[in-house]
Amino acid sequence: MTFGGVPFSPGSTVRANVPLSPQEKSYAAQGGNAVPPSAVAVLATPANFDPTKSWPVLVICSTSDFKRQNRDDLVEFYRRASLAEGWVLLAGDGPQHARSDNVAWREAMTMAAVDALHRSFAGSEKWPIACAGFSGGGKGVGYVAPFLARNRCRVIGIYITGANEDHLSDGYARLQPGPGFLNTPIYVSAGRDDRIATTEQQYNVVGSIKRTGFQHIRIGSFHGGHEVNDAQTSIALHWFRELAK
Repeated sequence: MTFGGVPFSPGSTVRANVPLSPQEKSYAAQGGNAVPPSAVAVLATPANFDPTKSWPVLVICSTSDFKRQNRDDLVEFYRRASLAEGWVLLAGDGPQHARSDNVAWREAMTMAAVDALHRSFAGSEKWPIACAGFSGGGKGVGYVAPFLARNRCRVIGIYITGANEDHLSDGYARLQPGPGFLNTPIYVSAGRDDRIATTEQQYNVVGSIKRTGFQHIRIGSFHGGHEVNDAQTSIALHWFRELAK
């Protein structure tokens, strides 16, 4: 079993250098970035992973603050709960930090990782995808999710934690994935003691998303601050799978 040409065993986390398409290279170059020779894709799979079956895939989008990369959040914030729920996790990044860690860069690297998934496992282009973002990643996912939908991915959910601004409405308007995208389930997880994205701000994000026309939105709260909560992750991923049946 290989991912991006790198052998791995089910239940492990594998890292592979994967090619960028011409379109992805053009996205990566925006903002004056040097285009790397390849992207870095990270895949985490459950212990019972069998690529001949269909698996839900959680695509990670991290904040650009603190020089964090998508693969960092995959391991630190989402891996444990998501694997327990039977999800595959995927993240795409550059080999090094970008000069301008902008939305176009994240879109390019994420799409390169998705392309690698599709090349590695026959039929995986039909696997359902959800996108997750925490803090600034909760804003970035507002562009990455419609970008993936526009590029023929089957997006079945968007999981947002600790975001104090709605960028999903702008992402929907700019990327125009089609009116059907408004049916994408959205789960917003709010820490009751979050001082960076207050509960009021996160409820305002939900209100803004609703006014844009999104139909399926849930907000869950937990005892905690500015963090990703495993129990909330489990609830969101379970809900996405139920609605996708």
